[in-house]
Amino acid sequence: MALGTTSVSVAVSSSQVKTLDLGDATFPVALTLAITLLNGTGAGQADLIFTGTRTLAASGTENLDLAGSLTDAYGATMTFARIKGVIIGAATGNTNDVQVTRPASNGVPLYLAAGDGQAVRPGAFIVPLACSDATGVAVTAGTGDLLTITNSAGTTGVTYTVIIIGASA
Repeated sequence: MALGTTSVSVAVSSSQVKTLDLGDATFPVALTLAITLLNGTGAGQADLIFTGTRTLAASGTENLDLAGSLTDAYGATMTFARIKGVIIGAATGNTNDVQVTRPASNGVPLYLAAGDGQAVRPGAFIVPLACSDATGVAVTAGTGDLLTITNSAGTTGVTYTVIIIGASA
């Protein structure tokens, strides 16, 4: 099965305004960062995409195993060799943060060290990775293939959406 053209982008458009004696001064801010990936496994390519909206119970934790336990939209098991994009968004209605971490044991090296990660507050999203090079972030079955998602508190459940884009080789 082929993956169609995949685009990942983040854009910021704003302006900084200062009131002066005879008018306003405006400094426009505009930045768009984007990558496009075609079907395949090399530079500028990806052939796998995992998507899901998931719920964790109060104090719940789950490991997303990128080497053989995730399935695509058609139910086929995927084994990532490299990841090239990760996007995670926390539902606005959450009362707790969604924590995304590299576990101490068998963590995919998305973050610099075991235990590193990010908290995603309710209504927020993170894009810890979007790259188009051939390497991406290597996934190694059994030793570097887990991404841990945790509900930050024991009060209520949390819902989050995840997209992982990568290559099978």
